[in-house]
Amino acid sequence: MLSLNFLITCLIVVLIPGTGVIFTVSTGLTAGKRASIFAALGCTAGIVPHLLASALGLSALLHTSALAFEALKYAGAAYLLYLAYITWRDRSAFAVNDTPTTSSARSLMLRGFLLNILNPKLTIFFLAFLPQFVTPGAGAPVLQMAILSSVFMAMTFAVFVIYGLLANVFRRAVIESPRVQHWLRRSFSAAFAGLGLNLAFAQR
Repeated sequence: MLSLNFLITCLIVVLIPGTGVIFTVSTGLTAGKRASIFAALGCTAGIVPHLLASALGLSALLHTSALAFEALKYAGAAYLLYLAYITWRDRSAFAVNDTPTTSSARSLMLRGFLLNILNPKLTIFFLAFLPQFVTPGAGAPVLQMAILSSVFMAMTFAVFVIYGLLANVFRRAVIESPRVQHWLRRSFSAAFAGLGLNLAFAQR
């Protein structure tokens, strides 16, 4: 079950830049290391519903129901385009804020959570990914799925935190350069928009 092959595969999957990585990195640059941890926590929490759906076999419905898939897909695409819009418009995003308030931390976690929960491709991915590492005949397949899911989530959180902390290392250079701020703001906005359009045109 918990094989080296599983751990390496998980690491590769987690390291691939996606919406969660981009969101965590942008948060680390704009709001500091504590905020990036909240963002990583929110993104990790957004994986839970997908993992539960896979463990309980509910994702089969999403895979077979075109209507359910399309509805969730367009909701996720719309949210990514919304993030692209507010990132493009918010010229104060790079203000120094090393100690986010409780409300801002909650907001960051919610945004990260929504990013992942509104991505139907994650559910289908876990439906195809996790069962491959369940040991046949070992019994308690749901428990095995839960253990595999927990390891994947722990790895996701750790890698995302590292991404955010590395981004924070370059934060001072960003804050002190209006030109870099302008370039990054537009780059992250374009990244969110590109991911949203990619999701909107994604096929099951």
